Amino acid sequence: MRIDKFLWCVRFYKTRSIAADEIKKNRVSLGNQPVKSSKEVKEGDLIKIRKNQIDYQIKILQIPKSRMSAKLVPLYIVDKTEKEQYEVLKQRKLTQDYYRIKGEGRPTKRDRRAMDEFVENDGTAEMEGGEWDLFFSDVEDGSAD
Repeated sequence: MRIDKFLWCVRFYKTRSIAADEIKKNRVSLGNQPVKSSKEVKEGDLIKIRKNQIDYQIKILQIPKSRMSAKLVPLYIVDKTEKEQYEVLKQRKLTQDYYRIKGEGRPTKRDRRAMDEFVENDGTAEMEGGEWDLFFSDVEDGSAD
């Protein structure tokens, strides 16, 4: 099976054309040799893939007949990626700021809930007559200047 088709079948890339593009950019190698999309793979081959700034290594156990569900992928490949690579990925995700810049776009559902909670709890609830007098007492005394 061609290496681009194999990487697509085991769900390493979303489309076969993306897999072929990554191979052209020399981000996929068989052993230590960069490959072309037409390179045939066989059982026992070790594929090195550079994706999301992480160096993945997978070993082929079987060649699938076609694209499969994600649950069946472990039957066809073994992940030989070093643990340090996953730690780097985990740290990178923690340091990224996923939150949007203030004033850009519509509020998210989370933002909307926070605003609703703020409006409910900001003290705009019904005040009784005596409380309003206390609220405006500074203004009447002229001490607000």
